[in-house]
Amino acid sequence: MREQLNNNPMAQVGIVAVLLVVGAIFLMTRMGGGEETPEGGEVSASVNGVTATGATPGEAVEGAVEGLEAGAVEPAPVAPAALPPVKTPENVLRAYDSGATVALLFIREGGVDDRLVRRTAGVLSSLPGVSFFVVPADQIARYTSITGGVGVDRVPALVVMTPKGIDHGVASASVLYGYQTPATVRQAITDAGYKGPTLDYHP
Repeated sequence: MREQLNNNPMAQVGIVAVLLVVGAIFLMTRMGGGEETPEGGEVSASVNGVTATGATPGEAVEGAVEGLEAGAVEPAPVAPAALPPVKTPENVLRAYDSGATVALLFIREGGVDDRLVRRTAGVLSSLPGVSFFVVPADQIARYTSITGGVGVDRVPALVVMTPKGIDHGVASASVLYGYQTPATVRQAITDAGYKGPTLDYHP
């Protein structure tokens, strides 16, 4: 019984609370002149919803613990706190809703590749219909609604979203990792905005 009690923190808390209450009542009746429990009477104690009686407070507590260990009442599970959903930054949402091609460059400050790809991706700022955002890696959690869909797992990463209206109501995006040339960056924008038919390749 002691081993099970040692492994059950809920039972330990319950026992301590019961003992404190019983001890306080005992002191009040002894020192405050209250009525004593009549002979032959029983004392009840409750531990985590299990109630037992005994001739003394100690017996009542022990009986309640034994009932708890016997599985008379299972302690109520504690539900984990629900995390609020992560809201995508408003400026990115506005750019996407406007029909622009949204490009997000996630970089780590101080990285060599990150510095080079940031310089190269700067050409996106001059392209019509493109909204370009540079995001430090320590803020990537704010963009999980986008990065989660393409499985971004390292930086530097350039995520290009298909413009709203072309995606047929289902937001989609592509991701490029590492250093990029101006040509590959422009090609990613062209691919995102492509409206023509596509053909399956069969070797």
